[in-house]
Amino acid sequence: MPSHNLTDPVRLGIIVGVRGIKGEVRIKSFTDDPTDVAAYGPLFDREGKTQYFVRVTGTNKGVVLARIDGIDDRNAAEALKRTELFVDRSQLPPADEDEFYDADLIGLQAETTTGESLGKVKGLYDFGAGPVMEIDGNLMVPFTKAVVPEIDVTNGKVIIDPPDGLFDPPDPELKDEQEQTT
Repeated sequence: MPSHNLTDPVRLGIIVGVRGIKGEVRIKSFTDDPTDVAAYGPLFDREGKTQYFVRVTGTNKGVVLARIDGIDDRNAAEALKRTELFVDRSQLPPADEDEFYDADLIGLQAETTTGESLGKVKGLYDFGAGPVMEIDGNLMVPFTKAVVPEIDVTNGKVIIDPPDGLFDPPDPELKDEQEQTT
């Protein structure tokens, strides 16, 4: 499969599993409409070395079902698990005012509403209970309008209004209690 130079890669999805024996894959999509994961042309791995022609066949339980050209059996599909799928930003429509792509937030400085620096945004995730923002690998905050009331991509920062208790140290008594029960 040909390579492509991704000058500004944006992650649209990740292959999370397979379905059936004929090579169909399950994709966790990060697009507003999950089935749009294949709407912007061929997808690539992070380095742009491998190109994937993806055709959406349906959805099931929160994931997109798809066929990838050249992937015709379960073993070939299994080999693609955990493959992240990217396009170059130039393939995407421009974000509307007050909108952004998740990739725009990576590397922004995170500050509290009082100006305290928390570090840099490392990633955005959704483990099933709603989106969370990772800051410097040691802090996860709910990615909601209430907790992240301001996103200023132009000036390179996000403002965090931490909910009560977010920065509280763990209760040592609770830790002792957990250690005794394990």
